[in-house]
Amino acid sequence: MQWISHYQLFLFDFDGLLVNTEHLHYQAYQTMCTQRGYHLDWDFHRYSQAAHHNATDLRDQIYQAFPALQAEEPQWSILYEEKKQAFVSLIKKGAAQLMPGVAILLSALQDAAIKSCVVTHSPTLLIHLIRQQHAILNTIPHWITREDYSHPKPHPECYELAIQRFASSTDQVIGFEDSPRGLKALSATRATPVLICPPDSSYLDKLLDSVIYYHSFTAITDQNAPYLTSSG
Repeated sequence: MQWISHYQLFLFDFDGLLVNTEHLHYQAYQTMCTQRGYHLDWDFHRYSQAAHHNATDLRDQIYQAFPALQAEEPQWSILYEEKKQAFVSLIKKGAAQLMPGVAILLSALQDAAIKSCVVTHSPTLLIHLIRQQHAILNTIPHWITREDYSHPKPHPECYELAIQRFASSTDQVIGFEDSPRGLKALSATRATPVLICPPDSSYLDKLLDSVIYYHSFTAITDQNAPYLTSSG
């Protein structure tokens, strides 16, 4: 894994990139609706279309699907808290698993003493629960969580903050995202942006011509590394 030495700082999103929590968020929204008496019959593909482009699309589309739910509870923050509790319950049951190739990459970064940082919308409490279950995540020394910044992705504030804190002016920085809004935030910085997501992702076709893409971390090799891809 010699390609990693080209960079001095690695930036990682968390949900859906390092751990499979996107599916758990999906289940948690279904649970929140069910507990309120509504059946969210979206498949994961449909959920991804709503969740991965804009910070408010998911809220708006759930309310559009269930006008009675909006009338019953117009404060989305209350519904989101119910969803969060459902998500925490799944996490406590050990449902969050590492995505393919993550453990190998993080071990290599640790062995090479290359700086890394997670930049996530998830709150510290949830991150702590998952880190307790997967010790390899604790090899990442720096964490930017939702409490550390004001504007959610696709605003670049969170990534700019990570670069300001942990990169020198001469460091080569690379970042990894699994969603369009995260990628937009990352692309607005000086980091080399890389998209990691399954080949059947609903948004992939619209992004392939403009991004460096791999279906998982296991697909990155010394022969097709991001800096080689981006330069030619």
